[in-house]
Formats: sequence, structure tokens, C-alpha cells
Amino acid sequence: MNTQKRIIFFISDSTGITVEKWGHSLLSQFPDIDFQIISLRYVDSLEKIAKTRKQIEVAAKNSGMPPLVFSTLIELPLRAALKTEVAVFLDMFENFLDLLEESLQQKATHVRGSTHRITGQGTYMVRMDAVNFALRNDDGLRTQDYAQAEVILLGVSRSGKTPVCLYLAMQYGIFAANYPLVGEDLQFSLLPALLQGFRQKLFALTIEPQRLQKIRSQRHSGRHYAQIGQCRQEVAQAEELFAVNHLPVLDTSSVSVEEIATQILMQMQLKYVTP
Repeated sequence: MNTQKRIIFFISDSTGITVEKWGHSLLSQFPDIDFQIISLRYVDSLEKIAKTRKQIEVAAKNSGMPPLVFSTLIELPLRAALKTEVAVFLDMFENFLDLLEESLQQKATHVRGSTHRITGQGTYMVRMDAVNFALRNDDGLRTQDYAQAEVILLGVSRSGKTPVCLYLAMQYGIFAANYPLVGEDLQFSLLPALLQGFRQKLFALTIEPQRLQKIRSQRHSGRHYAQIGQCRQEVAQAEELFAVNHLPVLDTSSVSVEEIATQILMQMQLKYVTP
């Protein structure tokens, strides 16, 4: 069995976000293959194309296998100049633009960066407002703003609340706050008094104690806070509180931030701006 990594190029004339998401989604269907991923962003001139093509050819020679090239280059001259027989090209625009032009009966503009114009300035401002809200309302800092929140994440410290709130804000424009369950919050199966009026906005995150202990130990190794016994106790108390109060719960132990966010959107039926 060949254990050598298969070389993958993600090539974009802009930020690379689209090609990386697209490429990773496809490659995730081949978990038994080890990939070496090279992301090349802002490849937006013939001079840069020449350097990129040379890099692909060197990779093909050194590995003995044709690299896979995922591309979202929009300009035809750049796409044509990049092509080389030593690699396998998966070109998003080449594969789909012709079909769209035929179906929509209109020629594509082939203008770089157009994907960022679709959502518009209004959507951008909603997202920025949501990000500022998430930062202001992290870890229960400004509970007076909870009336404005669309969702309030609840969980023990380091269960993933902050990154999920920020992702919901940046990707979907969701006004998300979070409240950490600590100390006396966990001693009883009652919601903290300041959350009582927002029960319909609450979404709980839980986590396996072993995973929680590993996360906490990265910053607070040796402290009681990071000991496995403490983690087990906090998780058990939190899950009892969630069950008694009939809160929707998601285990974050082995789930990505993206998956957690989309589960929250669906379960809470939140309206959001288009990513």
C-alpha cells in the first residue's frame, strides 16, 4: 500500500475560502488517503500563474504522482495558463459556468471577487453587528443584552460556547450570547434567575469529561479546574440541569464548530443571512 501523501493544491485568485471549503468537502469522502494540502491565494496574474504552474510540476516530479488541483480562478487566460498535463484539474468555474450560462441564457461576467458582492453591504453590516454582540456578551459579561439575543448558549467552561457564538455571528449574522455554568449554578438543577425569562432562547452544550479535561489542561494543567474528577462532576451536574429544564442539548466532543452551528440553526429554527 502506498503510504506517500497525495499532494493537493487549492488555488484561488482571492481569499481561497471558497476553494478550500469545496475541496475539503470532496476530500472528506476519502478518509483512508493521506493528503498534503497546499493553499495558494491571490494567484491573480500571469506571473503568479507561471510560478504556481512550476510549483505543481515540481510536486508531480518529486512525488511521482499527479497532484490534484482544485481551482476557482475566474479569468479565462489565467485558467488556460495554469493547465499542465502532469496534474489533475478540478476547476469549479470551468465545470459549471457553461451549464449555468446555457440554463440562464446569459453569459457570465468572469469578474474576480463577484461572490462577495452577492450578499451586499447590508448583510455585511448585520454580520459585523452580530460579531460585536457576541464579543460583548461572551461568558455572561452583559446579561442586560439578553433580550436582543437570538440564542443563548449554556454550558460548563470550555464546552465550546465562545467559538460557536462567533461562528454563528460571522457566518450567519446570528446574535448569540453565552452563559457559563460555574459554582453554585451547578449545585442545583435550577436555571440561574437571570436566565429564567429567556428559556425559549436557551441551547445547551455538553461535552465528554475526558475531552473537557484535555482542553482545560492545555491552559491550566495541574489545577483542580482541569482534573478529571472535577470535569466529570461539572458535566454530570450540567446535564442534569439541562434534562430537568427540558433544554435542547448537543454534545460538542467530536463535532466541528460548523456542524454545531448548523444544528443550532435547525433546532432553534433561527432566521439567518446567507453565508
